[in-house]
Parts: sequence; structure tokens; C-alpha cells
Amino acid sequence: MKVLPADLSGVLLIEPDVYPDARGWFFESFNQRHFSDATGLDVRFVQDNISHSAKNVVRGLHYQIRQPQGKLVTVLAGEIRDVVVDLRQSSRTFGHWFGVTLSAENRRQLWVPPGFAHGFAVTGESADVLYKVTDYWAPQHERCLRWNDPALGIDWQLPGAAILSDKDGQGALLAAAEVFD
Repeated sequence: MKVLPADLSGVLLIEPDVYPDARGWFFESFNQRHFSDATGLDVRFVQDNISHSAKNVVRGLHYQIRQPQGKLVTVLAGEIRDVVVDLRQSSRTFGHWFGVTLSAENRRQLWVPPGFAHGFAVTGESADVLYKVTDYWAPQHERCLRWNDPALGIDWQLPGAAILSDKDGQGALLAAAEVFD
């Protein structure tokens, strides 16, 4: 497993070891011991979520202001532009974003620590995304940051017009959002 730090402190791009042969390929998507040894993190995942989305769907930018979730994001099929925004006021990168292409082909994973908003845009025909989370979904604490906030200037690399849920289309601008200390 190769671990690459992103431009935002705590965010990690993970390239798992892949073992191809004549039958196809195999990789371990998560191993607690290997993850801890490679990242120095001792995390406990409590829930796995899987979403299926069509081309141009944008999901996010989501976070929980209480019971914040760390997320390990893996694309099972298709391709996405995965984006995180630092919402930790005490961070030197507060309000900055990081984006990366994750796909079933490149098999990269993204570790998103608590304190970040997370979202993705489907840049292929469709995408199935698995995200392991470190705390349970708490709808009363869920918040949404506006995906197209001009103050953030996120390059979603969408091939067409964004398709959003009503909730995601009405996310808060960073200037008015609840953030972390």
C-alpha cells in the first residue's frame, strides 16, 4: 500500500497493492493492521455506505457538525471527481479544497478525516462508490456546503450540467456554514 499526503493536512490518497493474474485482479480494499501501519491512524469504521449515481450527478458537499465522520472512499465501478473542503477554522488550509479522480480502473482510495466536507461528481457514465465511515449517520447534525460556492471555486470537471438533490442544491455558502473549531 502506498500512502500519499494531499495538499490538505490529514487527507490521504491511498494506492492499494493490486495483484493481477490471468483471471483478473485482486486487492485488499481495507485491512486494519496495514492501514494503521501505513497511515499512523487508528480508526474504527462503524458503517459502510454504497451509492450508485448517473453521469453528472454531484453528491455533497456533506459533513456532520457533531459526530463528524472520517471516510475511506473507494470507487467500485465507474469514475468520479472526489472533492474535500477543509472546514477546520484552526487549520492553515481552512476553506481550501482538494480534488482527485478516483475510479474502478485506478483503484485509488481517499481518506477524508473528520473536519472536512466531502462530495463527488460522476465524470463517467455512472459510478458505484463505497465509503466506510467512522461514526454513524446523524441526520440532526448533517450539514451541506454549497457545491458551487464561488468563494471555493471548485473545479468539478463535469462533462455536463450538474444533477443535484434538492438538499444539495440548497447547501450553505462557506461564509454562512457551521464549521469546526
